Amino acid sequence: MTDEDSETSASEAQAQDESELPVIQLCGLVEELSYGNSALKTETEMFEKYYNKLEPRDQRPPRLSEMKISGAEIAQLRGRRRSKSRISLERVTGLSVDQKFKLVQKELDDTKSEIRHIRANAERDLQHHEAIVEEAEIRCTEVQREVHEFEKDILKTISKKKGSILATQKVMKYIEDMNRRRKEEVGEALHDVDFQQLKIENAQFLETIEARNQELIQLKLVSGNTLQILNAYKSKLHRAMEMSLNLDKEFLLRKELLEKVEKETLQVEEVGEGKTYCFWCFPPSVLQGLGSAFTKI
Repeated sequence: MTDEDSETSASEAQAQDESELPVIQLCGLVEELSYGNSALKTETEMFEKYYNKLEPRDQRPPRLSEMKISGAEIAQLRGRRRSKSRISLERVTGLSVDQKFKLVQKELDDTKSEIRHIRANAERDLQHHEAIVEEAEIRCTEVQREVHEFEKDILKTISKKKGSILATQKVMKYIEDMNRRRKEEVGEALHDVDFQQLKIENAQFLETIEARNQELIQLKLVSGNTLQILNAYKSKLHRAMEMSLNLDKEFLLRKELLEKVEKETLQVEEVGEGKTYCFWCFPPSVLQGLGSAFTKI
């Protein structure tokens, strides 16, 4: 006999024992099981909620309620597992008391945080709606006052004198007064003092703008003069650099000429050592070099 057959026979025996119990005990047993099932359901929902927070949605295994299975397949699946459920419950290693306490504490903290968030949003919405209601009440009071004034001042006159020009003028005057009063309340009506003040401020701003424009023109002129002076100094610097280059070249030429003269002088001294020569006895090349050197110096 296999384990499945033994489990099936045990479940059938237990079902027979339960069927032999009286109705009162069966009702008490059903009530006890219902209470236990509701507690287990609440605990399971809490564990599932905590598990769903930890694991991403795309990596979760499909739930039985989310799977598209027919009623017959579900009944068959439950029939297969019903015999194993009671024995397998004893073999399953559940959470410890400390783990359950930590999990419940975490869920309680999250629930409190959600409640605080919902309460803050509710208070903000309540204040917003209270402000709207208060504004609506003020507006309603104003409308009622205007209706009362209109009935008191206009309707009575119109009812007494139908079709009269005076009644029409009163209606027009009432409408004009009401529009003017609304403009004054909103702040759109400007008095003569306000216009004079605005004119004075406008004139002051125009003077300030004119002064700033004059300063800008002066700065542009100064900038143009500075640019011209800068260009003049640049041209002077360029000429000075060219003159410096020419002087360097001339210095090198004269240095070479001096070295050449010294070299020829040494040659003359070596040739005529111990002898006395007159000025006309020097070679023509030496005389020409000396003459050009003295001329440049």
